[in-house]
Amino acid sequence: MNPTYFLLLIYIIVCTLIITYWAAKRSGTTKQYYIASGTLTGYQNGMAISGDFISAASFLGVVGMIAIRGYDGFLYSIGFLVSYIVVLFLVSEPVHRLGKYSLGDVVCTRFPSQTMRFMMAFCTFIISILYMIPQLVASGFLLRLLLDIDYSLSVFVIGTIMTIYVVFGGMVATSWVQIIKTVLLMSGTFLLTLIVFSHFNWDLSKLLSKVKEGTPLGEQFFLPGHLYHNSLEFLSLQLSLVLGTAGLPHILMRLFTVRNTAEVRKSLLSATWIIGLFYFMTLVLGFGTVALLGYEQLIAKDPTGNLAAPLLASVVGGDFLLAFVSAVAFTTIVAVVSGLAISATTAFSHDIFYHIWKKEKTNEKEQLWAARLTAFVIGFLSTLFALRLESINVTFLVSMTFIVAASSIFPVLILTIYWKRFTHVGAISAIISGVAASIIFVALGPYIMNPVDGWINADPIFSLYNPGIITIPIGFAGALLGSLFSKNSLHKETNFHDFYIKAQTGISSRGDQEW
Repeated sequence: MNPTYFLLLIYIIVCTLIITYWAAKRSGTTKQYYIASGTLTGYQNGMAISGDFISAASFLGVVGMIAIRGYDGFLYSIGFLVSYIVVLFLVSEPVHRLGKYSLGDVVCTRFPSQTMRFMMAFCTFIISILYMIPQLVASGFLLRLLLDIDYSLSVFVIGTIMTIYVVFGGMVATSWVQIIKTVLLMSGTFLLTLIVFSHFNWDLSKLLSKVKEGTPLGEQFFLPGHLYHNSLEFLSLQLSLVLGTAGLPHILMRLFTVRNTAEVRKSLLSATWIIGLFYFMTLVLGFGTVALLGYEQLIAKDPTGNLAAPLLASVVGGDFLLAFVSAVAFTTIVAVVSGLAISATTAFSHDIFYHIWKKEKTNEKEQLWAARLTAFVIGFLSTLFALRLESINVTFLVSMTFIVAASSIFPVLILTIYWKRFTHVGAISAIISGVAASIIFVALGPYIMNPVDGWINADPIFSLYNPGIITIPIGFAGALLGSLFSKNSLHKETNFHDFYIKAQTGISSRGDQEW
């Protein structure tokens, strides 16, 4: 192992563990542990949201996808950016006003029942675990490739560090790890972008000319059609990304970590600017990889393209810049899995343990003990699964995460907030139909049934890799049918008026108001 890589890695681990120690002293109550007592500013939370959302797949995968696929590779990242417009205008402020710690709190404000809370907790838990496992598996492969560390050791190290952050530091530690990750990621990406431009004397036309020479696609590099040969596949993917983000629990629960809706707006606006700037820089890095490294050399060293950014850093900046990019990749993985772990922990310890099991009859100490124990178990199980799945293609889990979120949680949230005739039965049927449809269509699709690299050596029954264009309408149809065929009394309609006023203004029937 290169000592420069190792020292930078150790430095980042030590710094984040110091933050965890500091955060542990400030996580003595459930409010501090779950949502950092709502003390983050909008700009801090925007950086944390960016750190939570920009995964290793974005940092490493998108650069490689642009380098290999050209225009279509950049289109892939657009869905992530547009998704925040949906979150900002449709769900962010109502979720902040209605919730306390979890999405279960939001929906149960209108439909108070243990069944409803359990279903929301179940969805949150499933989505978090589905997303966490491929992140840990990817961490094993990436650290093995970048730092020459054994796969099992890589997964164990990241799983252990993630568990320590969440068990001891809760949301405070997780937030600051994500903020630090965003600072490192943006500064490293910006530095690499400047170096790439400097190699062409700050002349964009020279860079683009060199790109045409470095790729076998030539002029076609800047035109669509090299990744998404099926327009329906592209539409389905973008739909899942845009609506799925508005249903991701680990993103939405960050809306509880600020004081008021003004800070919520600042959070999402700053996150959108950060994420947008980041994806613009990945475009430049993708061009730079083709221009300075070359398509053939990239494919020879890594056919997947995941090492495009580190290889580019090595070409333009030598060992130190490569070490820094590798350290950023490590921090990226740890920050994302920590955010997922805290959302899964909150779903179980707050919704299931406190509300359903203990029926709200327990003290702060017992709740914190349950939360920390839950975080430990989740970290242990996720790491164990990732260790066992080294030889299995788990990329479909990332797709399934967004599909499940878009097909179940998103319909429930949007209809709970805005549809007067939506009922408790409709919410439950939306979750069941959305989750079931997502599992069935992914299982029958090419991720699982594929003669080349699928789990089942057979032709797929359903041709789309991303069946969101089918499963999302099924989730909404379940909500519609469940609501229309269940009773909706006058009392519920009156309650909806109060609920809607509170969701949009923060004013409740008791006269409480958020300023």
